[in-house]
Amino acid sequence: MNPLEHQIHYPLGDILPAEGATVEVAPGIKWIRMGLPFALDHINLWLLRDRQPNASGTLVDGWTVVDCCIDSATTRAQWEQVFANCLEGLPILRVIVTHMHPDHIGLAHWLCDRWNVRLWISATDYNVARTAIYDRGGFGGEASADFYLLHGTQDEAFLQHVRGRVSYFPTLVPSLPSTFRRIMDGDSIDIGGRAWQCISGYGHAPEHMALYCPELTTLISGDMVLPRISTNVSVHAAEPESNPLQLFLQSLLRYLVLPPGTLVLPSHGKPFQGLHERIQQLQNHHRERLGEILDAAHNSALSAADVLPIMFKRPLDSHQMTFAMGEALAHLHWLWFNGQLERTLSAAGVHRFQYPPGDTQRAEHLRVQLDAA
Repeated sequence: MNPLEHQIHYPLGDILPAEGATVEVAPGIKWIRMGLPFALDHINLWLLRDRQPNASGTLVDGWTVVDCCIDSATTRAQWEQVFANCLEGLPILRVIVTHMHPDHIGLAHWLCDRWNVRLWISATDYNVARTAIYDRGGFGGEASADFYLLHGTQDEAFLQHVRGRVSYFPTLVPSLPSTFRRIMDGDSIDIGGRAWQCISGYGHAPEHMALYCPELTTLISGDMVLPRISTNVSVHAAEPESNPLQLFLQSLLRYLVLPPGTLVLPSHGKPFQGLHERIQQLQNHHRERLGEILDAAHNSALSAADVLPIMFKRPLDSHQMTFAMGEALAHLHWLWFNGQLERTLSAAGVHRFQYPPGDTQRAEHLRVQLDAA
């Protein structure tokens, strides 16, 4: 356990659901844990006890699923085990997806078809996912490789990896349900007679939806608040001049209105309490990274590739490098959009970020502010 984890509490201790089984984390909420073939090797999914009217208006008992995992033979087999062992003979009535990343939405089409139910998701994430399925260059290919070259990457193995990722998203998310039910910030969803409030979040995904139940004092946080790792916040080739870190940090503040003892059900890691402490840790983490980048900018103009060893002290494989480059750019863009660094295009065709001429005092003042905040 790292020192920051002593500030939060894991009410279930070291309990983890076995493959094809569930753990009840709160009344009417079951925790499923499925494996992923990445460095981040698992995702948490949730079954919520529900009761919904059928086509004839008769109330039917069953389950709402929150998030789905990627589409693969392994995950389909794991879901079959859940169907056989964990549903208590009841059907799936609805599928809710917090956001459009493959580990969350990949099997939504299969689950919705299998149980003849509707997908509930934000309209933004549904449509971005559709685009990602049919636009094979959205998460890789030459355009993405050119984007990383523009930001200083010279690692040819990494660039080849990016060029080969043209089918990355549709391999993990081969299809989507043809229709969906839109959920929006502030919506209240009745799940089994309990109200779950939708809370939108930005910076990690286009329009992420967390779910909070006041009756249970429980937050399904998706990827917005994780207990052990910081959520990836990236600038992508499709939106090359975005400011996702500012959106993310602003979004985190919205969870501070929830009670301090809220049980947080994250997509990765274990259920925990200490929401306010964790948000402060995440705010501090990003302020520290911004301060380190400002310190480094005293010496030279920085590309995103130059920032990688400042932000990441461990070796990165090619898959992790895509997230790391996006994260480095997100921090540089925060400083750029907030007027602390300016962006220039070097003679070599690389975007670099540096102090405005004669403006090191203002940037130093910001570094002090970041340290003190």
